[in-house]
Order: sequence, then structure tokens, then C-alpha cells
Amino acid sequence: MNELIPIQDNDGAQAVLGRDLHKFLEVKDRYNDWFPRMVAYGFSAGQDFTEFSVKPNGAGRPRQDHVITLDMAKEISMIQRTDKGKQARQYFIECERKANEARDTSVENVKSVVAQMTRSEILQIAMNAEQERLALEAKNKELEPKAEAYSSFIEADGKYSVGAVAKMLGIGQNKLFRELRNIGVFIAKGGMKNTPYQQYMRHFEVKAYTITHSDNSESVRHTTYVQPSGIDFIRKKLNLPSIDPIPEL
Repeated sequence: MNELIPIQDNDGAQAVLGRDLHKFLEVKDRYNDWFPRMVAYGFSAGQDFTEFSVKPNGAGRPRQDHVITLDMAKEISMIQRTDKGKQARQYFIECERKANEARDTSVENVKSVVAQMTRSEILQIAMNAEQERLALEAKNKELEPKAEAYSSFIEADGKYSVGAVAKMLGIGQNKLFRELRNIGVFIAKGGMKNTPYQQYMRHFEVKAYTITHSDNSESVRHTTYVQPSGIDFIRKKLNLPSIDPIPEL
């Protein structure tokens, strides 16, 4: 299958870059004007797409780009109502079909291996799994008091605000933002200031919201939240003293 639009690996899921799709669709409008209009059709930052900035050829002013899911890419292609849009949508459907075939093949290979195993080998695997379950259960009991201690910090959706993480690490919120910008984890300027670069996104979540100004104009702002894994990631990045591990809630 010819690669009409490069397919990206986004934490194991297929995705494409917004600018690659924009180029293939031959959209006449500037990317920075076109993409917000596409988002307005009901797509959400952090769920359907992730924003990041890159420097063309490693130099010059950074430009905005997005990693978008294949589902979002298919809908955007359909919205265009052009032959290019139809071609892109069919291409993405074919990419998904190929990926599903590969997964099905992997499952069949596993079944084939299991079918060839002896009864004693299967029993040993079951025993090992039970031992791991008991060890995990014991660890969870040990972490219960820590989970209660952190419950006052956690948001309803299981994420932590940057301010809460700053408290855990014993530093001020503004200083934490500044340090993360200085070491290149957070974007330092522009509309996405204080949000993480794409390579660190797995430790964070960015939520977009609209602000209505006194003149009735609107602008989009972004708030960064920290995943449980991001707390120790930040601590190590900033060489801060060790803290008790955050239990998985």
C-alpha cells in the first residue's frame, strides 16, 4: 500500500500529523487558520489531537503542528468534500484494516504457541500469574495509606494540577513552571506556553477551554495536568529529593 500520508505511532495507535494532512488535501487556507476551524467541529485536545511546536529544519521560528488520531483525520477528510478528501479517508480506512489484520495475526500466533504447550507448562504459567497477583495485592494494601494522603491533591479525573505537584515536591508553582520551561519539558512562549512538548505528553494531559473577552471576542487557553507517572518524571528531571511513590489510583 502506497503511503499517501505518513502514518505516525502515537503510543501504539495510528495517527497523522496535521500539516501532512493539510498538505495532501491541498487546502488553500493557511494551516494555522484551517486547523482551528476543523477543531470547531467537536474535536478535543488531548483526546483527538495533541499540539506541539517544531523548528523547520532545526532553525527559525517554531511552527505549530498537531498529532491527530486516525478517526479525527477521517472526519476532517470527509468534511473537505473534495476528491482529495475522499481519497485520504479511504486511505486511512485501509491503514486501519492493515493494522487490524496484523493484530489478528499476532493473536493467532499466540494461540498456536499455546496449543503446542504441555499441560505442565500451562500450569506453571498459571502458578506464576497467581504469585504475581498475590504480590500485587500485598503491594496495594501497603499503598492504601499513601493513596489516602494524596487524595486531597488529585482531580476528579485522576490527574494532578501543576500546583498540587509543586506542593508535593516542596517548591512553588511558578518556580516549577519556570524550571520545566528552562529544561525544555514545557513550551516557553506562544499560545501553548506552559504545556509539554509532544515527546513528554505521556506524563501530562492538556485541556483547552475558551475565554470570552469584554469585547465578545474569544480566545483558546490551555491548562496542563500531570499524570501520576509525571510526578516522579518531574522529580527526576529537576534532580529533586526522592518522595514516596504515588500509588496508582
